[in-house]
Amino acid sequence: MGEEEGQRSNGGDGGGRKGRTNKYAVACSIIGSIISILMGYDSGVMSGAMLFIKEDLKTNDTQLQVLAGILNVCALVGSLTAGRVSDWVGRRLTISLAACIFLAGSVLMGLAPNFATLLVGRCVAGVGVGYALMIAPVYAVEIASAEIRGSLTSLPEICISFGILIGYVANYFLAKLPLVYGWRTMLGLGALPSAVLAVGVLAMPESPRWLVMQGRAEEALVVLRKVCNTAEEADVRLADIKSAAGFVEGEAAPAPPSGGGKGVMKEMFLHPTPAVRRILVAALGVHFFQHLTGIEAVVLYSPRIFKAAGIATRNQILAATIGVGVTKTVFIMVAILLVDRVGRRPLYLSSLAGIIASMACLGLGLTVIERSAPHHGAPWAVALAIASVFTFVAAFSVGVGPITWAYSSEVYPLRLRAQGASVGVAINRIMNAGVSMTFVTLYKAITIGGAFFLFAGLAVVAAAFFYFFCPETQGRALEEIEEVFSRGWRARQRQQAPSPSSVELPPVPDSKARP
Repeated sequence: MGEEEGQRSNGGDGGGRKGRTNKYAVACSIIGSIISILMGYDSGVMSGAMLFIKEDLKTNDTQLQVLAGILNVCALVGSLTAGRVSDWVGRRLTISLAACIFLAGSVLMGLAPNFATLLVGRCVAGVGVGYALMIAPVYAVEIASAEIRGSLTSLPEICISFGILIGYVANYFLAKLPLVYGWRTMLGLGALPSAVLAVGVLAMPESPRWLVMQGRAEEALVVLRKVCNTAEEADVRLADIKSAAGFVEGEAAPAPPSGGGKGVMKEMFLHPTPAVRRILVAALGVHFFQHLTGIEAVVLYSPRIFKAAGIATRNQILAATIGVGVTKTVFIMVAILLVDRVGRRPLYLSSLAGIIASMACLGLGLTVIERSAPHHGAPWAVALAIASVFTFVAAFSVGVGPITWAYSSEVYPLRLRAQGASVGVAINRIMNAGVSMTFVTLYKAITIGGAFFLFAGLAVVAAAFFYFFCPETQGRALEEIEEVFSRGWRARQRQQAPSPSSVELPPVPDSKARP
């Protein structure tokens, strides 16, 4: 992209009133992200429901680990197919499809007479989760302008957190129902918002970038004029999208792709350009490391962690998990306010620093408690362990949580975005499943304190990865980001360093001048 075009895109998008947020674009992104609430609700409600499922269905720890992790295994299937489906039918219909699949899974879980049916329902819901995780940030990133893109693409993460919080609250209140109805009601409630969303999402506009890829530029312009502040800004964004999609000014529009994204995987993995290769490393890497920080272990197994820390009764444990949900939601809202002001890199790296400190403190506190006599743990260790859970959730939520989804959705070129995001979600779910299905076994093998020391060490590796492989994308138009990745880390550092000719040297004193 030329210098003039780059300035045009960064400088307010063609005369648009920079700094003014388009309310329609925000509303569309919020509605598109509501699907993520369902996924968060399922994660949050399952953490408490497992206490009752174990008692009602007489399941063992291995079965509960499988129940917790199978959702992510099935989400892998959903995420790998969602990219191709969204390239074929569009982003909007893919959101509706995700809600329908989740609806079916919720009904099965809510009516499950035995563990096998419950597991099948969890699998179906998992496919819907895979679709939701892929499509929500992609839709938001393709609707938003560069100035607010970080905030809007973080919305799915806050919706997940809000869903987790609702799940925790549902656990607390529905725990009072008879055992046979309590956990079934917890899991079945997800069907109600799924049904509303499956129909309501059809009132949203389609992604303008997807419309351009289908050769429907006039329809894309209609949408852009709604999500932009001025007609001039809409025209500039349309020109940039058409350029990125391979349209040549003055020539007839190319025919829409008939294969629904055919050939994209080959371009990404068999014949990638150096820029695409660096994009893949960055986008897939942030997903790989997100769950290695231990967030799934804390969210899903927080009742066990609080029990290990000395919180005794079931009501106290469920109340403490509500506190975790509130903390997560509040700090993701802080991240949304900061991500477009501070930038992705400072927020992400600061978040990891907090994660490392919190995991180390949690490991220390739980180790001291574990080596003490039952119910006689040192008060300072109990306080440290409980406080560390909350500081960890706060640190994760202000950076690593939302920025993983925002960053991995915005770095891909238009032609690769949907299926690239699909692969990222697949990796994210594999790591999520790996942590959730092995955490109990892990902490029994190396102690619960040792497990969190391990997560702290992995967070150090994640910080090194992000520092070296993930350049800043703040404020850049989507169509410019591929250019950022055309240079490696050393080349970017050399470009940022002042050249010798640009350094202003102090004047050389005149030897003939008088003192």
